[in-house]
Amino acid sequence: MHRFFVLACIALAAALSACSTTRQAPDTSIKTASVIAPEGRTLSSKRSEDDEAPRMTGWHHLAGRTLEVSSLADLKLQDKEVILSFDDGPIPGRTDKVLAILDRFGVKGAFMMVGEMAELHPALARKVAENGNTIGSHTYDHANLSSLDFDAAMAEVIKGELAVTKATGTDVSFFRFPYLAESHRLRTAIAMRDMVVMDVDIDSKDYFATTPLSVTQRTMDLLHKRGRGIILMHDIHKRTATMLPTLLSDLEAEGYKVVTLKFNKAPVPNNVLASADFVTIR
Repeated sequence: MHRFFVLACIALAAALSACSTTRQAPDTSIKTASVIAPEGRTLSSKRSEDDEAPRMTGWHHLAGRTLEVSSLADLKLQDKEVILSFDDGPIPGRTDKVLAILDRFGVKGAFMMVGEMAELHPALARKVAENGNTIGSHTYDHANLSSLDFDAAMAEVIKGELAVTKATGTDVSFFRFPYLAESHRLRTAIAMRDMVVMDVDIDSKDYFATTPLSVTQRTMDLLHKRGRGIILMHDIHKRTATMLPTLLSDLEAEGYKVVTLKFNKAPVPNNVLASADFVTIR
């Protein structure tokens, strides 16, 4: 009887020991169907409607450096670098589409706003600035400054600058002449207001009544000849928003980079400033 009791105790102890070695610790790891991506975004296993192919192929490949300039002399592009510039906006239904496309490709543009348009659509003008785009002015009502005397022309420039500044909530550091109608005296006076005059290297001619494909082809053909430059477009035209994804995809496929402009106010002697604004971009 004593021997049976001892054997029973040994068997019970062995069973308890086996039970303790096979028991698994509770799983305290967090299981989730998604992971947290950089900047707090959530990447799920299912692609949303916003994640179309242009967004994924263009992201992080087309965006180039940020170029800080204090005068036109600093605006020097390297081979395969472009600046995307858009004139005459903002206008609802067009400018916002351009912004969405730029965002999909991870690039920024330089928006030369007409003061009157910025006054009419201040929320959209502010959105352009808040998205990190470069802000410039394009006079108040797109006047041909070459048809005005100097004082009237400068009044138009200043009125446009103030209107865009108020609408966007940011300083206006760039300017483009409507119709590219300029004068030596006006360029110097505008530069003295700490604004960089934006010239044009490649005119897309998106204001012509042609197809979006024609606009894209013309732009790329001109770019192939120059190798780099400031591209002129207009965010007020439907065809511009239509052709822009194709243009950006072509730029990316050919290894171009989109440069972001940033104004860096620096003290420059008057004699240097006056002469710097006549440097031609090559």
